[in-house]
Amino acid sequence: MSTKIALARRSPSRPDVACDVPSAYAPRLSVLVNRPPSDRSQPNPSRPDARSRARKDRDEQASLFEELSAIYREVDEAFAGYGCPASTECCRFGITGREPYVTSIELALIERAVAALGGPRAVGKPPSPITAPEESSGRGKRRLAVVDERICPLLDASGRCSIYAARPLGCRTFWCDRASTAGEVARREVNAFVRRIQDLAARHKSGGDQGRPLTRAIAPRSK
Repeated sequence: MSTKIALARRSPSRPDVACDVPSAYAPRLSVLVNRPPSDRSQPNPSRPDARSRARKDRDEQASLFEELSAIYREVDEAFAGYGCPASTECCRFGITGREPYVTSIELALIERAVAALGGPRAVGKPPSPITAPEESSGRGKRRLAVVDERICPLLDASGRCSIYAARPLGCRTFWCDRASTAGEVARREVNAFVRRIQDLAARHKSGGDQGRPLTRAIAPRSK
């Protein structure tokens, strides 16, 4: 037993063609023939294209980078009267006991600078220690105590900052004891810079304004 179902051909110039289809398959075939186009083939305005979304994210981050760079220029201008002997002591956190904290937008700029170098491996080996081993005694025996300098992983073998132009706010304020200046930058001015960068970071990422120690925030130096 068979049932005839009219199937419309793709070309409108050709007449419909009837074909014999077993009646058992007629309901299923009818559903297939009359089923509306798949939702997958229809554009969904509520689901933006992934590439468009990624492009928008990049554009927004680039805009934030520009704002951050503008703040950095103001910071550098404010501290233009400062100087230091470039001992890199401030880049050895185990010596100073202090370490810069970075927000998410500062970290993103650092990561971009590291990527431009060719990745963490391009930074190379850390510089040599600048402190001599300390002599100490215990129970009548003399021994050498090694100082853990905790060298910044962004410092290259020559003792230079590998991402100097992208260094964070904490590396721009000449806070070490060796710094010299003819005049002081007011604390309230520094705090204003901090708040402006935190505002940028909050726009960059949820919770991005919460600073983290630099060495915890960045990837460790590749061996």
